[in-house]
Amino acid sequence: MLGLIITMIIVGLIAGALARLIVPGRQDMSIVMTIVIGIVGSFVGGFLGYLLFHKDAQDGFLQPAGIIGSIIGAIIVLLIWSRVGGRRSVTH
Repeated sequence: MLGLIITMIIVGLIAGALARLIVPGRQDMSIVMTIVIGIVGSFVGGFLGYLLFHKDAQDGFLQPAGIIGSIIGAIIVLLIWSRVGGRRSVTH
């Protein structure tokens, strides 16, 4: 179980960091948020992989993806995050 958690954190960091490099613009977020974006992106990539290819149907439709699916999912999550986060206004 500990190995799974450590693997998810490492894959999340890699996928989140690569997504931040690929998506243009500046993203003001911490390393922890980068890991969270990568982990959520992994599940988004797994969900999209299930919808497109119907693989691993016995495991359910919410599953972690491989590193490529994680990066694609993290890019999608980061784009959504930047659009939603960009709408916030700060009042002084």
